[in-house]
Amino acid sequence: MTPSQSNPCTAAWVRTACISAVLAVSWLAPTAWAQSTDLSACMAELRPAARSGKVSDATWSRHTAGLQADFSVIEKLNFQPEFRTAIWDYMSALVDEERVADGKARLTEHRQALERAEQRFGVDAATVVAVWGVESNFGQTFGKYPLVQALGTLACHGRRQSYFRGEFFSALRILQAGHIAPERLVGSWAGAFGHTQFMPSTFERLAVDFDGDGRADLMDSSVDALGSTANFLARAGWQSGLPWGIEVKLPAGISLAGEGRRSKRLVADWAARGVRRVDGSALPASLGQVGLLALAGANGPAFLVTRNFDALYSYNAAESYGLAIAHLSDRLRGGGPFATPWPTDDAGLSRAERRELQGLLVMRGHDIGPVDGMLGDKSREAIRAEQQRLGMEANGRGGQKVLKALRGG
Repeated sequence: MTPSQSNPCTAAWVRTACISAVLAVSWLAPTAWAQSTDLSACMAELRPAARSGKVSDATWSRHTAGLQADFSVIEKLNFQPEFRTAIWDYMSALVDEERVADGKARLTEHRQALERAEQRFGVDAATVVAVWGVESNFGQTFGKYPLVQALGTLACHGRRQSYFRGEFFSALRILQAGHIAPERLVGSWAGAFGHTQFMPSTFERLAVDFDGDGRADLMDSSVDALGSTANFLARAGWQSGLPWGIEVKLPAGISLAGEGRRSKRLVADWAARGVRRVDGSALPASLGQVGLLALAGANGPAFLVTRNFDALYSYNAAESYGLAIAHLSDRLRGGGPFATPWPTDDAGLSRAERRELQGLLVMRGHDIGPVDGMLGDKSREAIRAEQQRLGMEANGRGGQKVLKALRGG
């Protein structure tokens, strides 16, 4: 996940309690340290604040002695990608048949824990498992960065040092409490970790010991992660029994100006404007106040979304992310794809199709790295070269058109 370029509390990877974490250390003015991998001078400056933040001397010495910076995390913090993912590409990769099948298997495997989570927190199993699937592909993609090193680097270098110092101290307190073994505390470059990718400060507030072993371990206990995720959503305002939203059919000429997730109206108001369920039937009044979400405009799939969608959004502040979880949860309940197609003549690829595309690129001599379904810079460069060869628009995007063209030679 890539941070936004404004307030850290609006970044896609920041959890809802970010504001309090920022305020807790906002008095610590960032220092411009020399670009040295040795973090000892910075650690010495941070030690009094960490002690005030209840990080013990023993914990501090154990985990910061000899700590070296990893400047690759600063590069990621500053990176401005040119490539922007279309919503149909994003959804095609996150909610594909492979992930639906895997999610249904997890529903069966963890049925008892999920039932307990619903009883305790009021969040249904499909929603919790959908978060798990989107965040870490059911525990298969945790991230590889040692959190103490990554967050220590970000606390001393680059932008947003105050925010990252708070997360750094939180990570140290997690180790101090013995929830997670030091060698297991790895995650994203920005500090999110575990099955459902909590930031350290969010872990401290919302993680629960759901398997009863005395530790809240989001790395090696999927049960703890599922319970913690249900707790997060409950605290974010999830209302049991209320759907996240419904797909709708918009009347011709409807104005979307000023409409969105936050601009909620009574269902009756939407009905009066000619909005209907996607099958043409009347809107259910039980939804209460809902907002209109149309991420691809009036010609794409459109949804009336409830406060439960807002809870999904709060987990990772991006509407596309919220829609991916919502849609995956519906698919896990037995629902089908969206009734309205995305407004494109070149639909996105599933992860299996992405791997097939990468295999075809390798067969044509392109060095793209691992065939993993992740269309990164090397894959897009190879796609662009093949598009040029085939006389297509050379935009580097992996869609159905270039896949079909390469299948044919």
